[in-house]
Amino acid sequence: MTFPRNLLSSKNLFPKKHMGQNFLVDPSTAEMIVRRAAVSSADVALEIGAGLGALSVPLARAVKTVYAVEKDRDLIELLSLELAENRIDNLVLINRNFFDVSLSEIAEHEKTKLLIFGNLPYNISSQVIIRLVESRQIIDRAVFMFQKELARRIAAAPGTGDYGRLSVMVQYCARVKRLASIAAHQFYPRPQVDSEVLEIRFAPWTDAAVVDEKVFAAVVKAAFGQRRKTLKNSMGSSELEIGGDVLDELWRKTGIDSSRRAETLSVVEFVTLANALTECREQM
Repeated sequence: MTFPRNLLSSKNLFPKKHMGQNFLVDPSTAEMIVRRAAVSSADVALEIGAGLGALSVPLARAVKTVYAVEKDRDLIELLSLELAENRIDNLVLINRNFFDVSLSEIAEHEKTKLLIFGNLPYNISSQVIIRLVESRQIIDRAVFMFQKELARRIAAAPGTGDYGRLSVMVQYCARVKRLASIAAHQFYPRPQVDSEVLEIRFAPWTDAAVVDEKVFAAVVKAAFGQRRKTLKNSMGSSELEIGGDVLDELWRKTGIDSSRRAETLSVVEFVTLANALTECREQM
């Protein structure tokens, strides 16, 4: 693997801050991530933000096929050269924005669930996760590098300051496992914070069943929309557009104290609240 600074300077290129580009500089780190992810030769992986191929190469050597998504056209030539030099022939390079890639088409073509990898920029991490949650029927698991702050939020428990909308949405349908910590100096350019590698393994929810997942997502969003306020105030002034009578019925049906704040509710309580709202709307 050629050092990222040297690769970029060979084409008079520089890391793009607005794209959140931070490239891994140590090949052993990428190999460690692939090893701890316990991939198999039967896996089909999709990598979000292939960059200069630091993760693409060891991943391609370990799985059946890699679909490497990279939207920065300036990197495509360099990435292609790295793949050729490493004799990687089981990788499909996609020069598009991840949000424009059809995951279902790839899964259908490969006739298997996908394994998602990526070093995610902070500014799109939440959007990527929500999309994967919505597409989880065709995804087995995801292995991501996050800024530590975001990693803590995803894995946070109720009652903690990091617990929020993302915590609930992920933990409702997946099990989160920490795989590794990556120090800031292992990236170029060096970010201000360390990173954490998390495995998000999607699994059927067994504690309680959501009647309508759109309502569930809307309730979670509303509850955390003004997290300093009580549930009664945050949900009453949200896009849910529910009146006081309906709110009173929700608290009666669920037994949830309306003076509590969103961060104190467990995932099961959010499911209960969403299902009660669905029932109320059906009776109106």
